[in-house]
This record gives sequence, C-alpha cells and structure tokens, in this order.
Amino acid sequence: MLSMAKPIQQLSCFSFSPNHNSLLSKISTTTNSPSQIRCCFASSVNSPPPVLKKRNRYRKMYPGESTGITEEMRFVAMKLRNTKAQDRGEGEGGDSDTWQPSMEGFLNYLVDSKLVFDTVERIVDESENVSYAYFRKTGLERSEGLSKDLEGFKEQGIVIPNPSSPGLTYAEYLEELGERSAPLFLSHFYNIYFSHISGGQVIAKQVSKSLLEGKELEFYRWEGEVTELLKGVRENLNMLSEHWSRDEKNRCLKETTKSFRHMGQIVRLIIL
Repeated sequence: MLSMAKPIQQLSCFSFSPNHNSLLSKISTTTNSPSQIRCCFASSVNSPPPVLKKRNRYRKMYPGESTGITEEMRFVAMKLRNTKAQDRGEGEGGDSDTWQPSMEGFLNYLVDSKLVFDTVERIVDESENVSYAYFRKTGLERSEGLSKDLEGFKEQGIVIPNPSSPGLTYAEYLEELGERSAPLFLSHFYNIYFSHISGGQVIAKQVSKSLLEGKELEFYRWEGEVTELLKGVRENLNMLSEHWSRDEKNRCLKETTKSFRHMGQIVRLIIL
C-alpha cells in the first residue's frame, strides 16, 4: 500500500508523454491526496488560456482635420509662409522695401496668371467629372477680369508678352491633374484662389502704388463679398472631401505645397 510520510506542499513540474508538447506548471496544494492533485492538474490543463484584451490605438489627427480639408491645407500654407519669412529674415534682413516691381515683370505675371486661371476654369467647366460641378460659376473666376486688364494695357500701346515658362509649366501640370485625380486637382483649384485672395491683395497695393498711379485692376475686383464667395467654395470642398480616403487627403496636402511653389514662381516674375 502506498503511503505518504509528508504532505505534498508543491508540485513544480509535470511531463507529458512524447505525443504531447511539454508543459510546465506550478501547483500549490495542502492536500495529502494524489487524486486531488491529479484533479487539480487536469483542471489546469483543460482551462483555456486567458484572453488578452486588445488595446485600441487612435491615430493622431492632422492640424485642422476636425474642421475639414481646407483647414488642413491652410495649416500647410501657414507653415510654408512662416518658413519663407524666416528665410527672408536671415537672407535679406526681412525688409519689405527691397521688393521693387517692374512694369515688364508685372505684365509677365498677369499673362502667366491668366493662363493658369484660364486652365483651371476651363477644366472645371468642361470636365464630365461630377466633382467639378460644385465649383462652377463661384464668383471667384479671374479670367474675364484679366482679359480686360491686358486689353487696357494694349490700348495704351504696351506690348503684351507671351506666357513664360512658370505659367506654361503650371498650366500643363494642371491639365494632367484635372484628368487624373479630382482630389489633387481641387487642391490646386482652391489654393490658387486662396493665395490670390489672401496674398494677392498685398501685391495689388504695392504694384498699384509703384507702377499704376493707384489704379485698381479688374484682376482684384469681385462682384460681392470675396470672403463669402471663398467660404462657399470651402464648404463644398470640405463636404466633398468627406468621401476621400486619408491617403487622398494626405496627397492633397502635398499638392498644396506644390501649388504655392508654382504660384510663387509666377509672382517672382514681377521683380525679374
């Protein structure tokens, strides 16, 4: 008969037969009964492994994302502007008086700007893409006003130049985007008007004072309150972008940078 002289305090290791994987287990007991030990062991073997609760990970939102894609693009534009301001401060002392426009350069700027606005407005008006239908006849269109301005200069005997490389390059890129991707094209569409309204007014005042004896061009006139017109475009674009993936929105932000670079090259024609 099997007898146990001392109570079994701890069973440190059990081994399975070769047909099973090895299992290490520690069981503490205060019983003297081998059957109870076997029962305890069987219970530990048959019990399922504990379920680990998966932690939810939340993506960090982009600046302005809660408001809409136009607000995200505005943050990108602000970052670009601040970077350029710092560069000017380091390289030119931040003195705006060094910005001296020329009539020849200003005409080049107007001609290239007209080519860009002609391209944007034609794509929106003629495309069969339903996304572009929300941005027709917004009141922000600039082509007609630019045509009047250039015709007025021509009547004064001023020779109007042909479009230059910055305008031609940007117009060609817009044509390609207009056919390939509505989200990317609309990023440029919005930022072209946004930059003209926000920064164009500063240019207009400086050029008008320096070159035009205070004359205001049609390029800088709108029928109605321009901020309200831009607000309507902003709302439509935010609404439309709700159906875009995060990847498409990220690419729109990259196109925002490209848009300001292209427009910046055209603006620089004024002082070349």
